[in-house]
Amino acid sequence: MGTKGARSEREPAERLPVARVCVDVALPHLDRPFDYLVAAADDEAAQPGVRVKVRFAGQLMSGFLLERVESSGHGGKLSYLEKVVSAERVLDPEIARLARAVADRYAGNLADVLRLAVPPRHARVETQAAPAKPTIAEATPATPDSEPHTTEPHTTEPDTAEPAASVAGENEAEDLASAEAEPEAEAGTEGGPGTEAGPGTEAGPGTEAGPGTEAGPGTEARSEAGPGAATRIKAGPGIEAETWTEAGPGTAAAARLGAGLGPLLVGPAAGGGLGEIRGPAPGGWDSYATGLGYLRALEDGRAARAVWSGLPGEDWAARIAEAAAATVRGGRGVVIVVADARDLDRVDRALGAVLGEGRHVALNAALGPAERYRRFLAASRHRVPVVAGTRAAMWAPVEKLGLVVIWDDGDDVLAEPRAPYPHAREVLLTRAQLADCGVLVGGFARTGEAQLLLETGWAKEIVAERAVLRRRSPAIAPTGDDPQLARDPGAVSARLPSLAWQTARQALQNDAPVLVQVPRRGYLPSVACAECRTPARCPHCAGPLGLQGARDVPICHWCGRGSAAYSCPACGERRLRASVTGARRTAEELGRAFPGVPVRTSGKDEVLVTVPGVASVVVSTPGAEPAAEGGGYGAVLLLDAWALLSRSDLRAAEETMRRWLNAAALAQPANKGGKVVVVADGSLAPVQALLRWDPGWFAARELAERRELGFPPAARMASVTGTAAAVADLLAHASLPDGAEVLGPVPATPARGGPPANGGEAPEEQERMLLRVSRSKAGDLARALHEAAAMRSTRKAAQPVRIQVDPADLF
Repeated sequence: MGTKGARSEREPAERLPVARVCVDVALPHLDRPFDYLVAAADDEAAQPGVRVKVRFAGQLMSGFLLERVESSGHGGKLSYLEKVVSAERVLDPEIARLARAVADRYAGNLADVLRLAVPPRHARVETQAAPAKPTIAEATPATPDSEPHTTEPHTTEPDTAEPAASVAGENEAEDLASAEAEPEAEAGTEGGPGTEAGPGTEAGPGTEAGPGTEAGPGTEARSEAGPGAATRIKAGPGIEAETWTEAGPGTAAAARLGAGLGPLLVGPAAGGGLGEIRGPAPGGWDSYATGLGYLRALEDGRAARAVWSGLPGEDWAARIAEAAAATVRGGRGVVIVVADARDLDRVDRALGAVLGEGRHVALNAALGPAERYRRFLAASRHRVPVVAGTRAAMWAPVEKLGLVVIWDDGDDVLAEPRAPYPHAREVLLTRAQLADCGVLVGGFARTGEAQLLLETGWAKEIVAERAVLRRRSPAIAPTGDDPQLARDPGAVSARLPSLAWQTARQALQNDAPVLVQVPRRGYLPSVACAECRTPARCPHCAGPLGLQGARDVPICHWCGRGSAAYSCPACGERRLRASVTGARRTAEELGRAFPGVPVRTSGKDEVLVTVPGVASVVVSTPGAEPAAEGGGYGAVLLLDAWALLSRSDLRAAEETMRRWLNAAALAQPANKGGKVVVVADGSLAPVQALLRWDPGWFAARELAERRELGFPPAARMASVTGTAAAVADLLAHASLPDGAEVLGPVPATPARGGPPANGGEAPEEQERMLLRVSRSKAGDLARALHEAAAMRSTRKAAQPVRIQVDPADLF
């Protein structure tokens, strides 16, 4: 009774008494902010960006306070905020605007995006004393590790635990749907006209479909922040290469930067206060025609946008750290995203060496909830100017953002597997567009999306001259060209032709390590009948059979059952042969071929970071290749090219190119004896690009073919997956833009590349429809799909539908 009396006596705050809250509800028709009153007692704590609890449709729900305003457009009675969970402002205004733009681009909900952007709260870490917030131009801040460490168990508040990804029409609550139908009964009410977009805002036509690629050169995109307020963002061509080569106006730092004179003092003695930051090393950015000019543009605070093709053997982590250092010298912050923990460790070490201690944090999910949240708070409190991390770091809050960096953007782990399924590259490009900051998209290979940035003029190219490239590249040779086949006729069918054999033997004789890349892990991932070559399938669920060892029985990859008494259904033969050879079987064969030579494997079970620079054989799956000490591998063998190139995937050739270049970049230069052998026909386009080390030519070729066929990134596509009735219902209510093509349906059962549900039982039949529009209408398509999902959600449709814009898999 006392509690109810206290609530009835609450008075609204004198200034800005209305709070707009994004309630953590996954229903599409509730994707808008709701208005609540702020009690006078909560006035100081209830600031934009804090976590709050609100009463919504009779339930106590979590949410984020987006903004405070003087009045609400709702004419009824408003409810008060139930609780300010913490005064910590974990949702930065820039991230709130970005989240709204990403939700609009991917036909998702703001609440779903905020779950990805803000990690779950760790109360004990949050309440630890924090030092006063320094600015980028002040003295070196303390590292996050200097905070008091607690040995208490890592606990996460249950109400902030991250839920599973949602799909359109899924998990609808009866009371939430009724709350939408009866706004007078809601605890909170939606904002008035023009305020539904939340703190940031509905992206304009130039930003919905990707930063800078929709608007042509010289045009501008508009990001609306509510009635009467607009932010104009340049979306025209990036900084011209000529301007990158000009020193900034009267800056001695820029002159020293261009001269590559090593350490650059920026501290009290130099008037900067940051202490010593190492300058670019000789043989690094100066190996690229516009490399040093790009660093000068970053230091001058310009929005320099570049697509960077790394040289073979490049210490790419050090180059990224030097670009970050140039941005920090200019008084702005940096966000760096890499694919995995190994790459993050390299970047972390490089940043520590170039920036010094205390100027960056590395975010990694493997840190554990307490340490990860501690480092997130170091970023959100703006105690460090540089944040590096894996995919989730794309949301890291940074003060005065000046540069976003992504390395190896073609890696599939950079695609978020949770709704609304954004890709880290697209999020960072959108963020750069909204913040008008620099961009660096780097890698040994180049994706079609990166090539499109160049062809539209939104970014400029950073590449080395051919003379420099020839000095740094290994000698690369195919095994399937005519001269080689004349010398070795069996090379056309041999898994390890004589050229590859001789190259490996020569490298081992020179006491250099040999890297062997095998596309598939395991022993024999796929087997077939030894007599008629019929693929071996599980008699229980029809899944593919494989062998985990030389003396093991065939095991189904789907249901896990063994088939010791397997016999071919076509001819009755019981003997099996290998269809695909995995990394462990390859290591076993190479161990017999090179007796006395150590053979190591690097893959799913154990990923090696480095190997000694002495004679040894390293068998690795793509992405797990360790670096060799002492300058690189003496030989790199790229086996089973057919397994990569024959995949039914739009990006099969692009992914093959990326995997080959990443492995070949680990070889020594040709003048030091480094060789690369690719077991493939030399006339294939990916092989030709590898021989010339020309990822730009291959990316331009791929983009031209996709443009002719109407595939991404030349066009925009969305997939709608669900039961036939659910998909038809959603499309019937979707107001698709003019010219939209509906392709399909195609079966979507079982899950792509995986087992059927329910332990091998046949799942409910599902289908998949593809929608295709031009890039200029991508925003209209996303909006139409979101509105259709909202209509189904309002009607409490029972069957869910998954909506994915620009899905990674099209076939």
